[in-house]
Amino acid sequence: EDIDTAARTVYGEARGESMAGMIAVAWVIRNRADKGGWWGDTLAGVCKHPFQFSCWNPDDPNSQIIKDLPVSFHAYRDAVWAVMQAIMETDKRADPTIGATHYHTASVNPKWAKGHAPCVIIGNHSFYRLP
Repeated sequence: EDIDTAARTVYGEARGESMAGMIAVAWVIRNRADKGGWWGDTLAGVCKHPFQFSCWNPDDPNSQIIKDLPVSFHAYRDAVWAVMQAIMETDKRADPTIGATHYHTASVNPKWAKGHAPCVIIGNHSFYRLP
């Protein structure tokens, strides 16, 4: 369930990005799970924590798309590969997000990002290390 949910999240959040962008989103999921606490301590728990990944929000059009995504779909397999790259890596220095726990696309300016500089930008996503 963890890998499937994380892959559906990566697909829902970053399917228009390069593989590097998909891997970066997978690292954010891992970083949150590694920190545990409020977000949860499993990949599925982190992904489905209310209003953390918009693709799981009930009113988001992506919600039904990711739920119905067939596991035989090539893009789903790419998302699984991205998740595996993040969770199987034993060296945290390989994290392209430099420990990010938050991100947003260039098309939005969320309140939580105000006053914070991204630690890295990958594709259309800005990544942040926030407490």
